[in-house]
Amino acid sequence: MQHELILVDDMDNVVGYGEKLQVHQEGKLHRAFSIFVVNDNHELLLQQRALSKYHSAGLWANTCCSHPLKGMDISQTVHHRLKEEMGFDCILSPLFSFIYRAEFENGLTEYEYDHVYIGYYNESPKPNPAEVCDWQWMDVEKLKKDLEINPDKYVYWLREAFGKFYDHYLDKINQQ
Repeated sequence: MQHELILVDDMDNVVGYGEKLQVHQEGKLHRAFSIFVVNDNHELLLQQRALSKYHSAGLWANTCCSHPLKGMDISQTVHHRLKEEMGFDCILSPLFSFIYRAEFENGLTEYEYDHVYIGYYNESPKPNPAEVCDWQWMDVEKLKKDLEINPDKYVYWLREAFGKFYDHYLDKINQQ
């Protein structure tokens, strides 16, 4: 099965479609999403990417991240991928979107219009070992400090998105 990603412009308008590997080889801007799931203890669920991943293998990432495919609505895809990667689903709300570009040592480029979602969950996940080799709940404040001290342990997009996530999360906590 060919995985065609949704190519977009810098306003997130669809401009075409492209095969997943080729899009990453050519560094084309495409639609993506990142999910941040937190629990009642103010911990963020992190996943360690499987060692078989085509880039950023073994690095720690937010709860789930992926791409909606051609013909798929992002609001449905986020739930599908969360269940597929982490073995559970929960209510997800959009937080913000941003564009980032990261080039990797293997010649691939992530150039994404990333839609960030937040969810709440208090159980243990049942991750798919093809996607995730480990997981942990980490206190949001501790993660903020560790991202500053040990950025190379984490995927690029988590380092880029965390500041905005943190600000939105603090606003939600303060409103409660």
